[in-house]
Amino acid sequence: MAHNAHPVRALPAVPDVPAAVTSAPGSCWRNTPCTGPAQPSFPGAWEANNFSPATRQVIPARVLKEDGSLLAQWTATSMTSFTSGPLLVFDFGKEVGGIVTITYAAVGSGPVGVSFTEAKNWTGVFSDDSNGAFNTDGQGHADGFLTFTAVDCTTSTWTLPDANMRGGFRYLSLNNGNNVDINILNISLDLSFAPEWPNLRAYGGYFDSNDDLLNKIWYAGAYTLQTNSIPHNTGRIFPIISPGWINDADISLGTGAQTVYVDGSKRDRTLWAGDLAIAVPSILTSLGDISGVRTTLGVMYKDQRSDGALPFAGPNITIYDSDTYHMATLIGTYDYFWFSGDTNFLATIWPQYKLAMQFIIAKIDSTGLLFVTGNNDWGRLNQGGRNSEANMLLFHTLQTGSKLATAMSDSAISAQLAGLATKLQVAANANLYDAAAGAFKDTDNDASIHPQDANSMALLFSIANTSFVPSISKALTKNWIAIGAVAPELPNNLCGFGQSFEVKGHLVAGQATRALDLIRRAWGWYQNHALGTASTHIEGYLADGTFGYRSTSGYGSYSYTSHAHGWSTGPVDALTTYIVGLQISSPGGSTWTLAPQFGDLTRAEAGFTTPKGKFTARWKLIPNGYEMSWDFPGGTVGTIVMPTLGNSEPKISGSVTAAPGVLWKGAGGWNNKRKTFTVQNWVSDGTVATVQVLAA
Repeated sequence: MAHNAHPVRALPAVPDVPAAVTSAPGSCWRNTPCTGPAQPSFPGAWEANNFSPATRQVIPARVLKEDGSLLAQWTATSMTSFTSGPLLVFDFGKEVGGIVTITYAAVGSGPVGVSFTEAKNWTGVFSDDSNGAFNTDGQGHADGFLTFTAVDCTTSTWTLPDANMRGGFRYLSLNNGNNVDINILNISLDLSFAPEWPNLRAYGGYFDSNDDLLNKIWYAGAYTLQTNSIPHNTGRIFPIISPGWINDADISLGTGAQTVYVDGSKRDRTLWAGDLAIAVPSILTSLGDISGVRTTLGVMYKDQRSDGALPFAGPNITIYDSDTYHMATLIGTYDYFWFSGDTNFLATIWPQYKLAMQFIIAKIDSTGLLFVTGNNDWGRLNQGGRNSEANMLLFHTLQTGSKLATAMSDSAISAQLAGLATKLQVAANANLYDAAAGAFKDTDNDASIHPQDANSMALLFSIANTSFVPSISKALTKNWIAIGAVAPELPNNLCGFGQSFEVKGHLVAGQATRALDLIRRAWGWYQNHALGTASTHIEGYLADGTFGYRSTSGYGSYSYTSHAHGWSTGPVDALTTYIVGLQISSPGGSTWTLAPQFGDLTRAEAGFTTPKGKFTARWKLIPNGYEMSWDFPGGTVGTIVMPTLGNSEPKISGSVTAAPGVLWKGAGGWNNKRKTFTVQNWVSDGTVATVQVLAA
C-alpha cells in the first residue's frame, strides 16, 4: 500500500518525554550492577566474526531510500535532509535493540512517524508485528507506529519512551508526511541486551574453522542469544495490547534476577521453556553466561504450580499444560548443572525438581510410555497420547534426572529414574518405531508422518536401537529441500527448533558431513539472505523461502516471525561439542571428553569456560593424517577419542606433556569396534598438548 495513503498527522501521537537515562560508555545497561565479564576468554583473530558492538551506544550504518536502495553511508558526523513526503530507512547493519534517541533540526513543526522492523521487506510506515494481536487493521499492522512532534528548532531531541523500547530490529524508518523540513543530525541507540555486561564482546567461548560461513553462523547464534538476554523489566506485557506495543513488564517474579533469557528479541520477550532446550547449551558454550542461565531457571521454578507443573510459558504469559515444555525445564536444569557444577543451586531447587519429576512420571502408563495430557507444544499440529517426541524427551529427562539424583546423593530416586528410562527405551523401540519407514512414527497408532522432532531426538538422546540409527538419520534427509529441512509435523514450515535437534542428531549418529550440509542449507541460507538481519538466527520460515513461519497455524501475520530466536541456535553447541569435540563428562568439567568429528572440514577449533577454567581444543588435517591440540584446566581428567584413518590402527606421535616425564597416565589402547584410539585418564596441568595421528 502506498505510504501517502496513511498521512502521519492522522496518527495518535506518543507524548514527548525528556531524554531517557542512557548507559555511559563502558557501563552496563542503565547502571545495572556490572557482574558480567570484562574481557573475552579467548581473544584472537576469530573475534572479527563477533557481531556484538564494542559499546552500548551504536549508530546506523547507512541510510536507505523508501525503495530500499542506498541513499548514503552514515557516520557520527552525518546529516540527512528530510523534507515533506519521503520515508527514510536507517539501517543499523545488524540486529539491535533498546532505546533510540533522534537529534534533529527543523523548519516548521509537525508529526514524524517512527517504525521498526527486523527484516528489510517489512520496512515502511508500519512496524513489524510483535504484540501478537494480528490484523487489527485488516492488514496485519497491529503494532502500528509511534510519532513525535518535530518542532521548529536548530537542535532538538526525541527519545523513545521506556515503555515502547524495541527489543529487536535492524531497520528504523522515519516518515515525514507534512510540510516540515527536517535535518536528521544524529540517531543513537542505547543497547539493552546483556544488561550486566560491561563489555558486550567478552564471550566465554569461541569457534573457528576453515569454513567462513560456519564461523559466521556460530557467531550469529551467539549474538542471537545475547540479544535474547534482556533486562528483567523489559518483557512484553500481557494481556496483549493493540495497537502498539509495550515492553516494560517485570518478568523476574521477585527473584532478584537482573538478566532473563527469553525466546526472542522482538517477541515474545517471554520465558518459553522449550526454547531453553536448545538455547541453554549454546549459551554456556558461547557466551559462558552461567549467571544468566541460573537466574532464568530460577524464574521458571518460581512459577511452578502447586501440583509440580512447570510453565509452558513463564511471566508475563504464565500458562501451563505442556508436558514437553515441562520436561524442557528439567533438561535445562541438568544442562546448567552439568556445565557449572553449581551444587548450591541444585540443592535449592531440588525439592521442586523432585515434585516436577513426580508430576511427569505419574503419566507413564502400563505400556511403559508417557501418555501426554498436557498438549501444548512448540507448534507441531498434533500432540497427545503416546506421542513419540514427548517420549524421547522423557527418556532424556529420566536419564539426566538419575544423574542429578546421584549428585544429590539420592540413590533411591536415581535408581528409580534409571529403571524407568530402561523400560521406556524398550517400549519406545517396540511400539513407536516403524520398520517399513526406517523411522519413528508420530504416536503408537499414527504412522501418517514420521516427525522431525522425535526422530532427531531419538538420535540425539540415544534412545533408538543401534541398528535403527543409520536408517533414522537417512530418513530425516527425505524432508530436505534446498534451504533446509521441512518439518512433517508442521507441513510447509522449516523451524529452527527442529532443525537444531536434527543437526545434533546426525552428529550423534556419526554423520558429521550430513550435519554440516544441513547447517549450510538452513542457517547459511538465512545468513546470506538479502532481507534478513545478517547477524542472527530466524525462528522459522516457509518452504518457499518467505518469512512467514506458522502464518497458517497460529501466527496471524507474516511479519510476526522472530528474526533473533534462541531455539534456532543449535549449530553453536553442535559445532563446539561435536565437530571440535569438546564435551563435559562430569559436573563443572572435572572430567571431560575430546571426540572430534571432521566431516568435510580441514581444521576447526573451539573453547569454552566453566568455573574450572578454560577448555580448548583444535584439530587440522595434515598429509596422511591429522594433528590435535588441547588445553584443559589443571587437575581435570579426560578421555581423548581419536578418529581413525581407514581401518588400521593409527600411529601416534608428537609432544604431549601432562606432567614432567609423563606421556599418558592410565590405560590406553586400540578399540577395533569403535575404530578409535582412546587415551584414558588424562591428567592435565594446564599446558598445551599436541599429538599427530598418521595412517599406519
